[in-house]
Amino acid sequence: MIDRTGLAKFLRNRREALQPEDVGLPRGPRRRTNGLRREEVASLCHMSADYYSRLERERGPQPSHMMLASIAQGLHMSLDERDHLFRLAGHNPPARGASTEHISPGLLRVFDRLNDTPAEIITELGETLRQSPMGVALTGDTTQYTGPARSTGYRWFTDPATRQIYAPEEHPFLTRMWASGLRELVTLRGPGSRAAHLADLLLDCSEEFRRVWDDHEIGIRPHDVKHFNHPEVGALELTCQRLVDPGQAHSLLVYTAIPGSESYEKLQVLSVVGAQTFR
Repeated sequence: MIDRTGLAKFLRNRREALQPEDVGLPRGPRRRTNGLRREEVASLCHMSADYYSRLERERGPQPSHMMLASIAQGLHMSLDERDHLFRLAGHNPPARGASTEHISPGLLRVFDRLNDTPAEIITELGETLRQSPMGVALTGDTTQYTGPARSTGYRWFTDPATRQIYAPEEHPFLTRMWASGLRELVTLRGPGSRAAHLADLLLDCSEEFRRVWDDHEIGIRPHDVKHFNHPEVGALELTCQRLVDPGQAHSLLVYTAIPGSESYEKLQVLSVVGAQTFR
């Protein structure tokens, strides 16, 4: 059963404890009080301001699992706070572990400061949870996919368009890398895991995947330097830095170019061109 009073108080407390800078928003000269405004929280949670305001006023319908997950992420809650939110709203919390898509507040704080840099947060299966604006400009919006296609590795073997953004000379290595990484995850997570399900799907539909899977390669790690072939600015050589959250099996990937290099200049152009090419 939903605890409307407890839920409203908890939401107000979390909203008032957050500062605009905590969630990547500008403070602005007219802000008179600390904390976030309700309309700012609603925008962060991808819902209407009216819907969110009713929750803080102990009104409205019982929030769904999807709504609660969005609120927990928008308010940068920890896993303990997320679970508490679900219980207040009358739901069992989602399972924890490698399959969780709830991004830790610490990782989000770093990500929120990377608006001018290509960056993304991904799961261990290569599913994009967040992208910076420059990240979208670099690879397109990879958060839009659903089902197995959310995994870049799955799309690599099933959707030829996925390969177009990567330099052709990188394709053989990336093919081996995705198969190797998925094999490690299947062994780590077990036969009933999402990784195992993804491998079964690929074995059914991709002859290329079956071929490299049968090689049983293990330990092929991504190169630090990535070579892209962008449809607007052309060839890009970018260094990829990875920050791993081992508790939730998420990685923050940040792509940079050597200052003064041709790729660095092209990134400046890309910041102006934006995502219009992919759009």
